[in-house]
Amino acid sequence: MATDVSHRRLTVERVEAGTFAAVNDRGGRIVFGTAGGAEFTPVDLLMAAIGGCTAIDVDALTSRRAEPDSFEIGVDADKARDRGGNHLINIEVTYRIAFPAGAGGDKARAILPDVVRQSHDRLCTVSRTIELGAPVATRIE
Repeated sequence: MATDVSHRRLTVERVEAGTFAAVNDRGGRIVFGTAGGAEFTPVDLLMAAIGGCTAIDVDALTSRRAEPDSFEIGVDADKARDRGGNHLINIEVTYRIAFPAGAGGDKARAILPDVVRQSHDRLCTVSRTIELGAPVATRIE
């Protein structure tokens, strides 16, 4: 089976000491920093990416049946420091989604477990990359 590959790129710019901005090639910008202020940390952004990726998958497939009454995805993890270095363990994604009464809501509720499984097993690039593992190369220019 052939592998379909499309390139992604973003840059991280230093704004000031402890504060950075990620800028994508479409002009989007997210400011983040160290844990000293209200800004998201890189670990927060990783957890948001996990939740956001699956949220997009689940919403796209379930909202075709019914617009949700409420939609929230929680991501919990423990930060570990051991001989392998700093990393997250015990990552858990919790889906809190409610659909309205009626045929459309019943259809959305019925497919929700399968949609969550599809997101986890093949659709969500972020959690798939984490679970499969991918080498990270470095280069100094």
